Amino acid sequence: MGAVSVLRAGDEKFHYSDGSHRWTAPDPEYDQEVWEEQVRQHKLGHLRNEPPRVRIRRIV
Repeated sequence: MGAVSVLRAGDEKFHYSDGSHRWTAPDPEYDQEVWEEQVRQHKLGHLRNEPPRVRIRRIV
């Protein structure tokens, strides 16, 4: 059985394809400090064990 990643709708922008978090804003024009705060808030969602909205199965 392959690894199972849990992504919520809209989480894709915060993750690279390997599941790691994207700390660099995807758009160079985007405010980096704002982006980093959004990633921190996103990671807090992981820590709070919020129920997933979308399950994606990835074979490794």
